[in-house]
Amino acid sequence: MTRKQIDTPVNGMPGAFKRRPLTQDDYVAGVLSNDRTILGRTITLLESNAPKDYDLARQVLQALLPKTGNSIRVGITGVPGVGKSTFIEALGCFLIDAGHRVAVLAVDPSSTITRGSILGDKTRMEKLAARPQCFIRPSPSGGTLGGVTRKTRETIRVCEAAGYDVILVETIGVGQNEGAVRAMVDFFLLMLLPGGGDELQAIKRGVMEIADAVAVNKADGPNKEKAELAREEYARALHYLPPATRGWQTGAYTCSALTGEGVPETWAMIEDFRRITRSSGVFAERRNRQQVDWVFTMIEDHLKESFFEDPQVKAEIPAITQQVMKDELLPTSAAERLLELYYSTRERSGGK
Repeated sequence: MTRKQIDTPVNGMPGAFKRRPLTQDDYVAGVLSNDRTILGRTITLLESNAPKDYDLARQVLQALLPKTGNSIRVGITGVPGVGKSTFIEALGCFLIDAGHRVAVLAVDPSSTITRGSILGDKTRMEKLAARPQCFIRPSPSGGTLGGVTRKTRETIRVCEAAGYDVILVETIGVGQNEGAVRAMVDFFLLMLLPGGGDELQAIKRGVMEIADAVAVNKADGPNKEKAELAREEYARALHYLPPATRGWQTGAYTCSALTGEGVPETWAMIEDFRRITRSSGVFAERRNRQQVDWVFTMIEDHLKESFFEDPQVKAEIPAITQQVMKDELLPTSAAERLLELYYSTRERSGGK
C-alpha cells in the first residue's frame, strides 16, 4: 500500500498530506504485508481509548488472530542504568544477522506531568532502528506498574501477524509489579549490575522468583571480575528459590552489551528454554494460561474505567479525598460511599 493510497494531498500545500481513515481491510492487509506505516497506525488504533475506535480495533485484531503466535516472546527488565537498551540493541542486531525479524516493544517512562512518552529508547537504539528487519515501538507507560501499557498484549499479536518472530518487551524496571510482563511473555530475563552483596538485598525477591535467567551486564574491562563475583552471589541466591518455569532451572550469567560478549550465549539459552518447554508441554500451558489471564485483565480494566468515569463518582472524589486527608472520614467509609454512588448510577441506568 503506497502513501498515495493512504494519504490525501492538502490543497495548496506542496508535500503536505492528511491521513484518510483506514478500513478494517486496509489495516489487516497493511499488517500482513508488513507495511510499517500501517503497522504503526494499527498499534495506535489498539492503544486508543476513544469509544469510536474500540469496535474497529477489535475487528482488526480478530482478523489478524490466525496469523499470530509464531514467535518467542522475551521480557527484559532491570534497574535503570543496567543497560537494557544497549543489550537489546546488541541482541537484536545479532538476531537479525542470524535471519530473524525482531520487534522491540520499549515501554517508555511517561512524563508525570503530560503522561506523554519520552521516546528515549528509540534514540538509544540507533543501529537497531536502522535495520529494516526490526520494528521498534516506544509506548508511554501511562504510570502503570511495571511499565507495561494496557495494550501490550494486543501489540505483540499485531507484530507477530506482521512476521516478526522474536518479540522483545523492555520494561521500565521499577521493581513494583514485573508480574505484569511475566504474564505476557514466554521467557523473562532479569538484568543486574556487577556488585552483588548489598545490591542483592535491594532487589525484591518477587522479581527474582519470576525470572527465567539473571544476566549480570557490563562484564567488561575492570568490571569483569566484579561481574563474575556478582554472578556467583546471584547463583547462590537462586539456589534457594523455586524455578519460575517448571522443568527449567533459573541460572545466573554474565554478559557485556558493549562488547557483545555473552549475547550469543544468551540467545542460545533462550532457544534451549523454548525447546525444553515445548517438548514438556509447559510452553503451550503458559500461553493458554496467559490467554485466560488476558480475559480477566480486560474485565478488571473495564470495571475500573467504568467506575472512575461515572459522573457521580467523579464529582464526589475531590470532596471525599479532602475528608480522608483531614482524617474526617475513614478510607473504608470513603470507599463504601463511592461504591454506593457507582452502584446507584448503575441501578438507575438499568445496569448499563
